[in-house]
Amino acid sequence: MNTNSSIPLLEAVCKRGVLVSTSIRYWRGCKRLNAEDLGLHPNQVSDRLIQLGHKRLIPRDALSDFALIESRAHASVEGSSFPFLGGIARFVPNPRLAEVNAMLDKLREEFEEAKDRFVDNYAPMRDRAMAEWREAARHLNGSAEHLIATIEQSFPPSGDIAKRFGYDVQMFQITAPEGIRLEVAEGIAEFEVADDRRRIAEEATRRLQTDLNGFIRESISSLRQETARLASDVLATIDESKNGVHQRTLNRLATFIESFRSLNFAEDQQLEGTLERFRRELLNRSAEEYRNNPGAMASLTDGLNRLRENAVELVRSDTRDVIARFGQMGSRRLAAVG
Repeated sequence: MNTNSSIPLLEAVCKRGVLVSTSIRYWRGCKRLNAEDLGLHPNQVSDRLIQLGHKRLIPRDALSDFALIESRAHASVEGSSFPFLGGIARFVPNPRLAEVNAMLDKLREEFEEAKDRFVDNYAPMRDRAMAEWREAARHLNGSAEHLIATIEQSFPPSGDIAKRFGYDVQMFQITAPEGIRLEVAEGIAEFEVADDRRRIAEEATRRLQTDLNGFIRESISSLRQETARLASDVLATIDESKNGVHQRTLNRLATFIESFRSLNFAEDQQLEGTLERFRRELLNRSAEEYRNNPGAMASLTDGLNRLRENAVELVRSDTRDVIARFGQMGSRRLAAVG
C-alpha cells in the first residue's frame, strides 16, 4: 500500500513551498549563582540584600552582535512563513524562498565574522572580566575565593570556545511514512512486526492528514486576520491624522498586498480578489490627490471599512472549500505521476 496516495494535501504543500528550520547557537556568557557559590548557607541569604540567579560573566555588549543576528534571522523567516505542525519548522512559500535564503546566507556570513572576532578576543576579554570579578568579590568577606573559583570554571577553555557557536539552516520537505523501519526476527515474528509496521504507518498518515488540514486552515486564517488588522490600523491612522492620509500609509497598503500574494500558497481566491480590487480602484491616487479631494478620501475610507468587514467575515467563515481546492493540486500531481 502506498500511503502517499491518500494524502494529496501533502503533495500540494510540497509543491508550494519548503520547510525551514534555523538554529543559531552562541555562548551566552552567563552563570547561575546559588548561595553555595558565595560560600553561604541558603538560610543566610536574604532576597532583600542579595540577588542570585543568572549573572553575566562578560559585558552584555560583547555578545550583542550574536543576539542581533539571531533576532534578524528568526524575523526574516517568520515574516515570510507559517508555523508548521506545532512549530517543528516554518513553511516558506516558493515566492518568498529566494529572499529568505539570501537573507539567511548574508546573516551566516555576519555570524561567522562575529564568531571569528569573538574567538580572537576571547582570552584577553576573559582576563579583563576575571579582574572585574576579583575586584567585586573583595567585598564578600570570606567567600571571595570560592566565588572566584566558581566563575573561573564557568569560562570555557580558549580552545573550546569556538565549539559553542553554530549557525545552521535546514530546508526540507515532509513525506508520508510508507513504513517504519524496524529490525525483525525470522519466521512468525517477522510477519507480526511487518503488520505492526503497516498499522503504525497508516495511523501516522491519518494523523498527518489531520495536522495538515489544521496547518492550512490556520495559515489561511492568519492572513485574513492580518488583513483585517491592517485595515483597522490604517483607518485609525487616517482618523488620528490632521492632514488626512500620508503616502507612507498608501505604500504600506500596496506592500501588504504584494506580500499577501507571495504568502497566499493555499490560494485564498476570495480574499486575494478583494485585495486586488482594492489595489486597482483605490491605490491609483497619490496621498496628495486624496487630501485635495474629499470625495476620493471618502471612497478610500469606505473601501477600507469594506475590506476590514470582508476580512473579518472570512475569518469567521469555513475554510473547507479553500482546503479542498488546494488538495486538488496534490491529487492532480499524483494522477500525473501515476
